[in-house]
Amino acid sequence: MHKIIFHHVGGDTDIVETQAGVSVMHAAVHNGVTGIVGECGGQAMCATCHVLVREPYVDRLPPIGEDEEEMLQCTASPRDGQRSRLGCQLLIGTDPPTERSGVQSRGLRAGLRGTPSRIRPSSRSSS
Repeated sequence: MHKIIFHHVGGDTDIVETQAGVSVMHAAVHNGVTGIVGECGGQAMCATCHVLVREPYVDRLPPIGEDEEEMLQCTASPRDGQRSRLGCQLLIGTDPPTERSGVQSRGLRAGLRGTPSRIRPSSRSSS
């Protein structure tokens, strides 16, 4: 199991355990984390799972796909040109958890446990 820690603006946290292959969005939605909605079910069609990746980890993520880039232009919260991503397009990989990386989501920050290679693009993003 892999752990994601969602840090809310008010200081509260939600700690979510999830299996490899699950998206950040699905992990949040299935565990009742507020701030990540996932209205389209993870198809990169709504931007309600918009997250901001913490700066030290931006370079460790896969490139943004064309569909994801298009949806990021429609986010409800302000977009950060370097850190904005869709949680539905960030999948937890299969490497054992060894270090922490971070994501912030519409008033949340989430820490993802695992190596940078553990976060990979969803198969739903275009190449």
